[in-house]
Amino acid sequence: MTKKQKKVLKRIIISAVLLVAMAVTFTVLEKTGTVDLENPSIMWRCIEIVAYLIPYLIIGYDILKKAFLGIIHGEVFDENFLMAIATVGAMVLGEYKEASAVMLFYQIGELFQSYAVGKSRKNITALMDIRPDYANIEKDGKLEQVDPDDVQIGTVIVVQPGEKVPIDGKVVEGSSSLNTSALTGESVPREVHVGDEIISGCVNLTGLIKIETSKEFGESTVSKILDLVENSSMKKSRSENFITRFAKYYTPAVCIAALALAVLPPLVNIIMGNPAAWSKWIIRALTTLVISCPCALVISIPLSFFGGIGGASAKGILVKGSNYLEALSYTKYVVCDKTGTLTKGVFQVTEIHPEGGMSEADLLEKAALVESYSNHPISKSLKEAYGKEIDNNRVTDAKEISGHGVSAVVDGHEVAAGNVKLMKQMNIQAAVPTSVGTEIHVVVDGKYAGYILISDVVKPNAKEAISGLKAAGVEKVVMLTGDAKKVADAVGSELGVDEVRSELLPGDKVDEVEKLIAAKGEKEKLAFVGDGINDAPVLSRADIGIAMGALGSDAAIEAADIVLMDDDPAKIATAMKISKKTLRIVHQNIVFALVIKFACLALGAVGFVNMWWAIFADVGVMILAVLNATRALSFKE
Repeated sequence: MTKKQKKVLKRIIISAVLLVAMAVTFTVLEKTGTVDLENPSIMWRCIEIVAYLIPYLIIGYDILKKAFLGIIHGEVFDENFLMAIATVGAMVLGEYKEASAVMLFYQIGELFQSYAVGKSRKNITALMDIRPDYANIEKDGKLEQVDPDDVQIGTVIVVQPGEKVPIDGKVVEGSSSLNTSALTGESVPREVHVGDEIISGCVNLTGLIKIETSKEFGESTVSKILDLVENSSMKKSRSENFITRFAKYYTPAVCIAALALAVLPPLVNIIMGNPAAWSKWIIRALTTLVISCPCALVISIPLSFFGGIGGASAKGILVKGSNYLEALSYTKYVVCDKTGTLTKGVFQVTEIHPEGGMSEADLLEKAALVESYSNHPISKSLKEAYGKEIDNNRVTDAKEISGHGVSAVVDGHEVAAGNVKLMKQMNIQAAVPTSVGTEIHVVVDGKYAGYILISDVVKPNAKEAISGLKAAGVEKVVMLTGDAKKVADAVGSELGVDEVRSELLPGDKVDEVEKLIAAKGEKEKLAFVGDGINDAPVLSRADIGIAMGALGSDAAIEAADIVLMDDDPAKIATAMKISKKTLRIVHQNIVFALVIKFACLALGAVGFVNMWWAIFADVGVMILAVLNATRALSFKE
């Protein structure tokens, strides 16, 4: 409990004790005949007013103050105004005990709401624990703690066991195990050694390591994640916007209805020659005001989405706004990039087929050198298979041909390496491989030199991820890839995707997503899942852009709406399940709160519900709705 909550609790206890004491005292006085509370003297009436006014002001002075300030600032129709009018009106009509009790129970409800919301926020705050407080810099053999914001790129920082990694960089000395659970939701530590890239937000577990920073603190992974989470509440869901609009019109409408209830029936009675019964109808109107507070909806709906986003973050799924969490529930189409999403993106050379008298070693060397300036996974696999240090002086005029391959001058020879499209563009007759894999054809000085076959590895749980999406309600899973049709179809068949679209250039992926968006229903949503490499345009175009394995990928974190912090494709289905659970809770709260509210309003208007029952109903609905909303925080598979 916070200090503020403890103060409110203290006021509640004092007010409750005084209220019970006053009620018991006046009941005893009335039973013993000391005073007739139905027709008391002026002195006893003043004593009764002061007696009940004390607990009323102790518990309700802040509500009255807020209501007064709201009126001054033109913000009339809020819960403070409604409670102030209802309880002050009850006091004026002589319902002192009811007025004090209503204010007391309202504050009990507010305290519970504050506590529940605070507890929910602690789950998000747990994520905020990744924020580093300092960075260690070694000076004259001693460690000096500095603000991470003051550390420049290229500085070597020291991270001791138990400390958070403050800034992204590369390990230059030492080895250790890192706890990445706050980022990925995974409990298995990650081993790091010299040369490994390391991202901020992890906790160093075992050995001392030195890291050469590659980014400033403001651009590090931890800063981007914190900004993402902190700003997620800015993007409202349709349900939240509905409740905001509903409350805007609902509360004034109920106030007008209450005024009509207080005035019209007595006037009708007067016209018909009956007693006006002003007191009876005003009490009913005040009861209507008590019931009309929309707290259960205004608090529980945002809290449900907040809880859903918090629950997702605990699983290593970062959602940029409740609108995206809500949209996931309506997702019927999921489009996946193949490489790095459904496959490991770790290519391995499996076959080498030289032609024209060239040896396997020469063909591999030519391919590795011509690809040396590319960062594509295929290029990396060729360089790894070559296994020797690349001498960049041997390579000049390197050019990347988008969607086709690369070309360069290697040792004075013009070398090109790429797919079948590149061969067709160069009018070269290429060999047709008999095995399935990604083909890298090599041309030296305009003559075909052979091909190298590279195979990608399907992720172990990719097939389960696809079946999980189907179980979550996805109607069609489409795989997009630039691979040859034969390779793509083999992977698609193995995984069980509904449709495979292959041999695509980077720009073609956007066109394919456009076609799928045009074909879907208006309320149906399409999600695109990519690994963040060259996927920014497609991530932005889809209804929901999901970036996988985004640790350290700035482009993915910027472009995506939902960020999966590791490479597990099964988390796409997990995110959808969290979304559906959150939406179920939201809809339960909306229906439950509105049904109870309107039922109580109707009963209050005809006199079946008094102010006591009204405040019990209001506080009870709010407590149950808030409790239900907190369920969104926890998610179990």
